[in-house]
Amino acid sequence: MAYKSIVLNLDIDGMVAPVIKLGVDLARRFDARLIGLSAADVPPPIVMEGGVAFDGENMLRQRKNIERRLEDLRAEFEGLAGATVETEWRGRVGNPTRSLIDSARVADLIVTASPEGDSSGNTHRSTDLGNLILQAGRPVFVASTNQENIRINKVLVGWKDTREARRAVADAMPFLQMAKEVRITTIDDDATDETWNSLDDVVALLSFHGVKAMAEVFPEKSDGGTIADVADAMRADLVISGAYGHSRFREWIFGGATRSLLENDRLNRVMSN
Repeated sequence: MAYKSIVLNLDIDGMVAPVIKLGVDLARRFDARLIGLSAADVPPPIVMEGGVAFDGENMLRQRKNIERRLEDLRAEFEGLAGATVETEWRGRVGNPTRSLIDSARVADLIVTASPEGDSSGNTHRSTDLGNLILQAGRPVFVASTNQENIRINKVLVGWKDTREARRAVADAMPFLQMAKEVRITTIDDDATDETWNSLDDVVALLSFHGVKAMAEVFPEKSDGGTIADVADAMRADLVISGAYGHSRFREWIFGGATRSLLENDRLNRVMSN
């Protein structure tokens, strides 16, 4: 597998220069086309007692503001990317998470920064990372805060013998093949022979792809933060993990380990479902 098409998500309200530089760095490494994408939506009319409050002029003004901001982002994206990589721009007035999921059709890899600032959590102006990871069908690289480029020397794989973890290892193979040190880490208070057999199989699989890896087991913590803690301790450049969750009343609910990784903005993470 190779990454030949990278979709780069730009938060319409965020500081985008670092993640653009990161996207360009990754596109150069993988000789990939870099597709810049940004989207935001106009909130629907407010339902109030007595009826719907509809202000067409205000909605039109919000739409024009979004369109102007998208043009500014396009100029910044093209200016920073220059002629160093092949690029494409996609700006859209629409739901940002849905727009990014739809664009996954043309992606081998999605790159995004963690939502931050005033728009974080605003579904009309920022990406819902949980929905993105669980619905895109592509690996999602979530960059640490203000990351502009990345060393790919030390990589930690958070391993569970599940479909999601197998998918994550396969999806992240181009990163694993660049690494100098790879650790396959399982969190288990009572590791059995079967636990170690699954780890040995992953080490063997990676060796077939030219990746030298070591396996290790750590005890579980009640807050689910063990993988993030191990990554911090080894000063990992990248954490690879499956994303584990389920839908309840149309809201994605994550387990502790996935949630801990999603919330750790100090780490670069590649997550698959």
